[in-house]
Amino acid sequence: MIDDDSLQELQSLIQGVVKAQTDNLSEIVKIAGLNPTEDFAGADLRSTRLRGLVLSDADLRGANLNAANIRGALLSGVDFSEANLSEADLSDANLTLANLSDANLNCTNLSRANLIRANLICADLSSADLRGANLGGADLSRANLGGANLGGVNLSGASLNGTNLSGVNLIRANLSRADFIRANLCLADLICSDLSVANLSGADLIRADLSIADLRGANLSGADLSGATLCGANLGGAILRGVNLSEGNLRGANLKKAKFARISGICEKTKLDWIRRGAIFEDLADTSFKECCQC
Repeated sequence: MIDDDSLQELQSLIQGVVKAQTDNLSEIVKIAGLNPTEDFAGADLRSTRLRGLVLSDADLRGANLNAANIRGALLSGVDFSEANLSEADLSDANLTLANLSDANLNCTNLSRANLIRANLICADLSSADLRGANLGGADLSRANLGGANLGGVNLSGASLNGTNLSGVNLIRANLSRADFIRANLCLADLICSDLSVANLSGADLIRADLSIADLRGANLSGADLSGATLCGANLGGAILRGVNLSEGNLRGANLKKAKFARISGICEKTKLDWIRRGAIFEDLADTSFKECCQC
């Protein structure tokens, strides 16, 4: 049972919050004497209005922020590991260096958010809106991005090893120098995307659309590009050893100095055409000339 002194202290605290006439959580935190680096772990903040919040380096591990409005908030360095941020609005938020590992970000609005060097390992970003977000240098290894919208996103230097990107929209995305080792990009829309010097070794690119994509210097060793569209793509200097190109479409692609070896799914006519276009076949004797893909 609460004693008189504690009750008086609580009433004084409530009056202070009411008098402040603010819905800014950071101000309320100061009035209440709370420590944001310690007192919010596991908190229930569902549907809370936190727009413009300033809570850098706060501890929100395991917090429930489902459907919360956190638009434009300053959350750099915040620990959101295992937090529930599904359907929350984090558009325009600053989440640089934030820890979002194992977080639930299903259907979350992260459009134009700053996620530079954020930790998103094993995060669920399925159906999330990441249009125009900055994820430069972020770690999204083994994250689920199935059905997410990443149009115009910056993922330069990001790690997406083993990540599920099946069917995602990556039109005009900056993916230069990003790691997509063994990533699932099946049916992904990569039209006009920048994949220069990206590592796509072992990636699943079945029926992906890479039309007019920049793949200069990219490593596609062991990738499955069966049924993929690379019309007008720039593959100058790219490495394509052990690639499956059956039913692939490379019409109009720049193949100058692209390195091929142990390729499956192409015929002799196609190989000769690619050589004329500047491609380098490192193992002429071992090249498999099976069903012809579209040149």
